[in-house]
Amino acid sequence: MDNEKKILDPDEAVEAFVDEAEDEDIIELTDEDGVTSEFQHLATLEHEGKDYVVLMALSDEESEEENEEEGDDAEVLILGIEQDENGEDIYVSCDDDEISQQVFDKFLKLLDEEEE
Repeated sequence: MDNEKKILDPDEAVEAFVDEAEDEDIIELTDEDGVTSEFQHLATLEHEGKDYVVLMALSDEESEEENEEEGDDAEVLILGIEQDENGEDIYVSCDDDEISQQVFDKFLKLLDEEEE
């Protein structure tokens, strides 16, 4: 019996997960300058008592082709989930790189578990 653990490359793991969830959970976010961008919801995770959302930026086909030519990977965004004064969920930037990395690591672990 082979009990060897398969180690996932983070970029390949995200790409595989996105391929499975294509065209599902597309959301639009508007930044403080009024610019609206589309993201694909990849996961919602709890970390140290707070909820976070893992999103991947969607781009048009032209930008996607440029990124592939330049070897750029898909951009994954980690945002915290908080409530506004009306009790509605809002996404806030996670300025702590260590926490963002920990949440991303949990996301990769989730992908690994789903693959098994």
